[in-house]
Amino acid sequence: MTNHARLYEALSPIQVYAPAKFESIPHAMARNAKAHPDRRLLLCEGRSVTWGEFDKRVNRVANALLAMGLQKRDKVAVLASTSIEYVEVILGTLRAGGCIVPLSAMSTSEQLEGMIDDADSRVLLLSAEMRPLAEPFLRHLSGLLPGGRIAFDFKEDGVQTYEAWLAGASDQDPGIEIGPEDHFNIIYSSGTTGIPKGILHDHQLRWGMVHRFAGRGFDSSAVSIVSTPLYSNTTAVCFYPMFACGGSVVLMKKFDVKQFLELSQSERVTHAMLVPVQYQRILAHADFDKYDLSTYRSKFSTSAPLRLETKRQIAKRWPGGMFESYGLTEGGGNCSLDVMAFPDKIHTVGKPGAGVDVRIIDDKGNELPQGEVGEIVGRGPSMMVGYYKQPEKTLDMLWKSPEGITFFRSGDMGRFDEDGFLVLLDRKKDMIITGGFNVYAADLEAVLSQHPDVTDVAVIGVPSEQWGETPMALVVKRTGAKVDGDTLREWANAKLGKLQRIAAVEFRDDLPRSTIGKILKKELRAPFWESVGRKI
Repeated sequence: MTNHARLYEALSPIQVYAPAKFESIPHAMARNAKAHPDRRLLLCEGRSVTWGEFDKRVNRVANALLAMGLQKRDKVAVLASTSIEYVEVILGTLRAGGCIVPLSAMSTSEQLEGMIDDADSRVLLLSAEMRPLAEPFLRHLSGLLPGGRIAFDFKEDGVQTYEAWLAGASDQDPGIEIGPEDHFNIIYSSGTTGIPKGILHDHQLRWGMVHRFAGRGFDSSAVSIVSTPLYSNTTAVCFYPMFACGGSVVLMKKFDVKQFLELSQSERVTHAMLVPVQYQRILAHADFDKYDLSTYRSKFSTSAPLRLETKRQIAKRWPGGMFESYGLTEGGGNCSLDVMAFPDKIHTVGKPGAGVDVRIIDDKGNELPQGEVGEIVGRGPSMMVGYYKQPEKTLDMLWKSPEGITFFRSGDMGRFDEDGFLVLLDRKKDMIITGGFNVYAADLEAVLSQHPDVTDVAVIGVPSEQWGETPMALVVKRTGAKVDGDTLREWANAKLGKLQRIAAVEFRDDLPRSTIGKILKKELRAPFWESVGRKI
């Protein structure tokens, strides 16, 4: 049996969870544009676009791509900052039957070239801000269609300008049929070395997301603010449902706390997906409580654990529902915590969603009982097609239950409490093994975060002569705080178990994070482990 056949056989049982009635997001968008063409759809830096105007622009993008020779499921790559034109390309590519490949500005030029090639990209659209990243490879991309280099906002020989490219294209719907198994997007994982894995989603997954969030106030009166990059799967949570429900989207080119609060008030925002560090910065703003945020219906957080005190502050000071989501870009075992409904469970990430099955397994693949710590595996309505062109890596992340059902391995460690709420610990690779015992950085970080002088913290494992590795805390202090490292270490260790004790505390001005707020622990660990040059 070939790898592709094995993969299809492994994943096929997942389809029983798919929503019964499918509609593609581009089709739903056209339906809403016809229903209310003059209503605003997008706002970005003072410029607004109506549903009717946007629908015609999307058709022009789709027809321009088809005229170039784009075929069903062909890939269109975008390396650009957030803009209305970027959104046009996303929806236009989908309406043409293509697959969008949004590229991360956090990647190196070498990685970007590798991703464009790996995705079999036929077109590349580029903004001036990202131009330096593309310069090393822009001229020698061999897989692009003729005319397949397109610039949003600059001029260069051999590169078409966006408006010139669209000039002769029809604004009528090309009528391409889109099915649930057609490719929607490839999102590359946040690997820091080499070419990341391309996570392939289909239209069924994205439509399933619309259904999953239907009960959170998404309707034609909703206004969602988008302040994370368009290449992030985190952004998709409150972004794509708006095109299906008929609401409005406020785009922020770059996140700024004051501007976020001003837009939330002036545009009467109802929904936001934010990462933990954004919540922390917004709540810390001196004038936060002066803004009218009463129109909020639902707020969401994902990508990294939300600290307990931050959850408490959101519940106390920010109107509307608050939901913390746990899951993978690959899909599988998503969980959600309704912070307002379960204030006594805010140390968890909630319960599995509808139609989702989440279990805990040990290193040998044996299922563990409730309460025991192990790797989280899951399956449900949202499951990737696979890692693009990497069936072996896809197969590596699968776990088959005793009854023969396929789950996705998360690489995360956790346990279920007595009420069935999932307690998330660490990434398996971030777990600290000290003296042969497993220590979870999340437990130590939770204690340190309770200290009034700590504003941010990451605990990592560093080399130890005595224990092999030992926990070390990297801390950002509150401005003006006088606490020293030894005092903070002793304070934390008095609250921790003997096996959990922190060996050292170092203070930092800030902690490195990805564009969606994840602390880059690999980057923090590297100086300690390179040639094992420094031991605690």
